[in-house]
Amino acid sequence: MSLELSRVCSAISPSPTLAIDGRAKEMRAQGRDVVSFCAGEPDFKTPQYIRTAAHEALDMGLTGYTAVPGTIELRRAICDKLERDNGLHYTPAQIVVSNGAKASLYTAISVLLNPGDEVLIPTPCWVSYPEMVRLAGGVPVLVPGDKAKGFVVEAADLAPHVTERTKLLILNSPNNPNGCVWNREQLAGIAKLAVEKQFYVISDEIYEKLIYDGEQHVSIASLGEDIYNQTIVINGVSKSFAMTGWRIGYAAGPAPILKTMSSMQSQIASGSNSIAQYATVAALNDPKRDGEIEHMRSEYDRRRKYLVHRLNAIPGLHCLMPKGAFYVMMDVSGLFGKHSGETEITDSMTFAECLLECADVAVVPGSAFCTEGFCRMSYATSLETIDRGVTRIAGFVASLT
Repeated sequence: MSLELSRVCSAISPSPTLAIDGRAKEMRAQGRDVVSFCAGEPDFKTPQYIRTAAHEALDMGLTGYTAVPGTIELRRAICDKLERDNGLHYTPAQIVVSNGAKASLYTAISVLLNPGDEVLIPTPCWVSYPEMVRLAGGVPVLVPGDKAKGFVVEAADLAPHVTERTKLLILNSPNNPNGCVWNREQLAGIAKLAVEKQFYVISDEIYEKLIYDGEQHVSIASLGEDIYNQTIVINGVSKSFAMTGWRIGYAAGPAPILKTMSSMQSQIASGSNSIAQYATVAALNDPKRDGEIEHMRSEYDRRRKYLVHRLNAIPGLHCLMPKGAFYVMMDVSGLFGKHSGETEITDSMTFAECLLECADVAVVPGSAFCTEGFCRMSYATSLETIDRGVTRIAGFVASLT
């Protein structure tokens, strides 16, 4: 009998985002003043009214297990939110609350795929999508986005990649890592393709409230009954409400799929944190929510404009103005062939490594997001930190030979 580990799990790559952020933290522990643009985590505190609700839950003794798909109060609040914000009608039976949106994504992918099923993933993409698909026995099919079109992959780009094995498309708008936003017309084309070719869509909408320049978030599930019945909407409170550590995400979709997701969750995680669920009801229902979200969104907007302006002023670097989320993709390909000391900059990884070691600035290489030639930077940090970090980047770039 072999004592080897699971070959499927052993083949999974660790998150490069967390790995680089971890290296930056190690350097800080050694006394180095590292500026990190890695982690996708709001630098705001969770709004006070949400924290107050958590204290209320503790005072009431709401510390026991909850129903696997979430408390009925929270599922109703989510239904109300989806109707109010997205024009989507769901019942509580069509909602499953999870330990963060990442858990919702993996559970949805797992219940939809059989071994060998293909999953369309527009790139650049979040680092975990391809690995989740592989863990579930599926085959990631990466569809490259074109920088000239703002990285938005349209139906015409997806169609050549659709085969008889295509089971699912993972769509993330606003997008991590590049901040692009799919408009209604582009989504309608994708919806038509999905209905004609009969594949599901997982619509990851975790950044829906962080959107700029008059753009509008549109959920693909809202574009007709057919695509509604083929879509699983994924969302949560981590980004919009600065509740990353509370670990509350949710999925909405056709009742049979969500029932299966609940069954799977019952065997691996059970219900989510009871206190966090109570606080999330307050987050979604309290009228203060819109003002709190707008406060954070407007500050991200200010940082976004400043960061892009500063980066585009550095010879050899370029980045598009993102329309959503809190990331930019910095094009570093113009520096390939240059040297930092004796090290040649040949790809985004060597750029990121040299930048960290020589300038104490941490960014994530685009290879982590299945797109070479770019590095992702998060502007979920203060303007002062952004200014300090970009000044170091400019100095590093100027030092290359």
